[in-house]
Amino acid sequence: MPVAHRAPTPETPPRPRPDGSRAGAATSPWRHRLDRKVSPYAYVAPFFLLFAAFGLFPLIYTAWVSLHDWNLLSSANPFIGLDNYRELFADGYFWNAAFNTLSIGVLSAAPQLVLALVLAHLLNRPLRAQTLFRITLLLPNVTSVVAVVVIFSQLFGRDFGLVNAFLDLVGIDRVYWQAHVASSHVAIATMIMWRWTGYNALIYLAAMQAVPREIYEAATIDGASAARQLWGITIPMIRPTIIFTVIVTTIGSMQIIAEPLLFGAQVSNGASTTGGTDRQFQTLALYLYEKGFRSFEFGYASAAAWVMFLLVVVVVGFNYLVVRRMRGGLDV
Repeated sequence: MPVAHRAPTPETPPRPRPDGSRAGAATSPWRHRLDRKVSPYAYVAPFFLLFAAFGLFPLIYTAWVSLHDWNLLSSANPFIGLDNYRELFADGYFWNAAFNTLSIGVLSAAPQLVLALVLAHLLNRPLRAQTLFRITLLLPNVTSVVAVVVIFSQLFGRDFGLVNAFLDLVGIDRVYWQAHVASSHVAIATMIMWRWTGYNALIYLAAMQAVPREIYEAATIDGASAARQLWGITIPMIRPTIIFTVIVTTIGSMQIIAEPLLFGAQVSNGASTTGGTDRQFQTLALYLYEKGFRSFEFGYASAAAWVMFLLVVVVVGFNYLVVRRMRGGLDV
């Protein structure tokens, strides 16, 4: 009798395992363990390679250059040890630039972060056209710094500036904003605040969006006002974000160069690295630029760069310790 032939059944593909391998495939445990241990380092390696090439190496090389009498106008660069640092610490212009940097940094950073926190708190409440307001906050940050300084230099003009015209209306004498230490610092700090307040406000707003709404609802039922909720709930809940913005803003404040450089150019009708006729608003970055790219004293400028780096570390560390002592509880 004829033999019945059964149709071949298709092979079922091997089922995947939790570790990614298949039941029917040959597995090598050592390769799997090696992949789990090496892959994370391979993923982050590009950043560290770029940082070593463009961050760590220039930092170390700058320290080496600071120990030499390095001048671009001379082929000889003799080793002089710490003489550049001794000369730097005895230079009154350096300490003047350090004071100007700290003064402008404080005048711009502290009001900027407080105002950004308030704006973020207001935008975190139900409002019409919220997206429009949030986009508007970012517009100053994407504006060219040259355009910002030119416009604000006109606003703070001595003869036809809008700020002095307003002072005339309220009976206050006109101010020559570029000529004095305090007035020039206020003008430059205002430019910085205008550019970066909205940016920090959006960072705070993103952090506030992650705070559970139930906490605010409970606080409202208990009778807490909006200001009380900001101080007792919002600030403690977004403290890591506040620490981040304080650190980043401090670093940026210690590296100010574009605003005072262009602000001085408006007075002298040309590039000004001295920060005014009496160096009344010369910052550390401007001082470094003057020594390195005007006088071509690269060894001296490198010493100034390293001292500036250490000052940034000290100021950032101090601000970090101060912000960490903020209240952590929710005392509504």
